[in-house]
This record gives sequence, structure tokens and C-alpha cells, in this order.
Amino acid sequence: QVQLLESGGGSVQAGGSLTLSCAYSGYASPSTCMAWFRQAPGKEREGVAYIFTGGRTTYYADSVKGRFTISRDNPKNTVYLQMNSLKPEDTAIYYCASRGRPWTACPGITPPNYFGYWGQGTQVTVSS
Repeated sequence: QVQLLESGGGSVQAGGSLTLSCAYSGYASPSTCMAWFRQAPGKEREGVAYIFTGGRTTYYADSVKGRFTISRDNPKNTVYLQMNSLKPEDTAIYYCASRGRPWTACPGITPPNYFGYWGQGTQVTVSS
């Protein structure tokens, strides 16, 4: 059974940084598309960063390009989201997601229904 566990959320002032971690388990193969989504109150869940854990291809939403970096550490079964220059509009619950199927790359900025597995979410609050 695939399980995803996020950590690293918290409160930070605008301009600050946070790093989120997503520890995953239960894969037959680690090479799949994984992503970070976020959802603010009253808004739809949006994808912010995507990575194929079998390679180096990444994709970012325009709103976070140049500020966020997604990375992976396959021996540790962990995907990270480094968030710099945070803005109040980055405030949301951040979710880790996995396609779960082996050797499935990310086709680009992809909606939530592409992903079959989700973590429980971690809150990020950015104050001005």
C-alpha cells in the first residue's frame, strides 16, 4: 500500500523560506510522477511542482517559478519542496501526491485526478 507523509510546514514571515518533505513507501518501483499541490481556503487545489523520480524532469506553476524547487532523494524515498521568497499568497495546505504507477513520467502541469495517492497535507502560513 502506497503511503505518503508530509512534514516541514509552519509559519514564516514574507520573504522567508521553508522546506517540505514527503516520505513515501509501498512502491514496487520508485520511478513515477510525484508532485506538490496546495489548496487555500475557498480555492481549488492547484499543482505547484512536479518531478519524475526516475529522472530529473521537473515542472513548476508560473506562480512559483524561480522561488520553489522540487527535488528527490530516492535512497531516502523522499521528495522535497524548497520554498524561498515566500509570499502571503503562498499560504495554503500543501499536499504531496504520487501517480503510483511505475515508470510513469509527468506529462507537465497536471490536474489532481492524474494522481492516485495523497498525503494528509501540511499547513504553510506566510504572514506579511
